Amino acid sequence: MTRLVLVRHGETEWHAENRYAGSSDVALTSRGLEQARSLAAWAGTARPDAVWCSDLSRARRTAAPSAAAVGTEPQVDRRLRELAFGDGEGLTRAEMERKFPTELRAFLADPVGAHLPGGEDPAAAAARFTDCLHDIAGRNTGDRILVVAHATVIRLALCRLLGMPLKDYRRRFPALGNCARTEIRLRDGDAALLTFNTPIPGLP
Repeated sequence: MTRLVLVRHGETEWHAENRYAGSSDVALTSRGLEQARSLAAWAGTARPDAVWCSDLSRARRTAAPSAAAVGTEPQVDRRLRELAFGDGEGLTRAEMERKFPTELRAFLADPVGAHLPGGEDPAAAAARFTDCLHDIAGRNTGDRILVVAHATVIRLALCRLLGMPLKDYRRRFPALGNCARTEIRLRDGDAALLTFNTPIPGLP
């Protein structure tokens, strides 16, 4: 049995305008860096056995203070990166409505079967992310691991692990706060959700 604490990275420069940041490498804001320090304060008390993160800089910069707090180096894995949004990268919903309104409406109705044009297949993203989680669990049996990643792919993975339809990820898990904790337990391939979207104490 392994417990995985899944955390969305800190606030980025696209957060205020709610721009879609998938595979784009967007920097953290000063608030995002402060959120990373608050997460590290939690890690210093909770003492996870290891820290893993996506290869995108916003996840790596969020994970680094927590890894330092427990005296380790973050393990970086590309499979933990965010879903790529294709033609929607860097756009707001209003901008997508102007550029490709028909495709946007289809996406909002079924974000998996009608994912954004040019974007990554969400089912493939959920598979790569959960494969990584199972690998982490297999290498860290009995441990509690902090995993810093991204909002959409975490929600997709939760649906896949808990047996929910992937297309419902936006409805079942409508929001995931920056640096909030979602904890799952993996045991012999089965998953249990222990907590969801729990804010870090003192988070700015």
